[in-house]
Amino acid sequence: MELSFFVKGALFVFAYLLGSIPMGLIAVRLCGGVDPRGAGSGNIGATNVGRTSGKKAGIITLIGDVLKGAIPVGVAIYLGAGEFVVAEVGLLAILGHMFSVYLGFRGGKGVATACGIFIVICPPALGLSLLVFVIVLLFLNFVSLASMAAAISMPVFLYLNSKPITFVALGAIAAILIVSKHSSNIGKLIKGTEDGFRKKS
Repeated sequence: MELSFFVKGALFVFAYLLGSIPMGLIAVRLCGGVDPRGAGSGNIGATNVGRTSGKKAGIITLIGDVLKGAIPVGVAIYLGAGEFVVAEVGLLAILGHMFSVYLGFRGGKGVATACGIFIVICPPALGLSLLVFVIVLLFLNFVSLASMAAAISMPVFLYLNSKPITFVALGAIAAILIVSKHSSNIGKLIKGTEDGFRKKS
């Protein structure tokens, strides 16, 4: 079913604005934590929020960021949008999270929001990417490295699950954006100053 121009536009705006909601800031206000932008790595994502304001705030952030990707994509599919529109909606949700209109076009790194998108589009591919995340995290102990590895693996798993090239391309674009957002982490990994998931005693 071909959606009208108005419906498509509304979907695009909805996806970007929902993606832009800074769940990390909302979570720390609910839980009485500190502003993540001025603590730890300075990122508003679940990992930094959890480290600086506690597990509860981190979990709320994680769930909220996942839903920011899952909801607009789910709505688009429910309305009968074609794969290209669904992919655009997903991309706008990620861009909203990374370049939030509410935060002066700054934001998080997009990993959890991408998870929300792909759990709707292809749960098996997401499951395999999460397995990559867990393996890399267990062996190398860096959330940033595990996140990048999982993101890079996503388009491969989408392709292996016979998903349309539009969704494979979305996975590739999401991976590029996520890796680029981890540029500071890459620098720390090279210098050996990146914080590990399990702090050494």
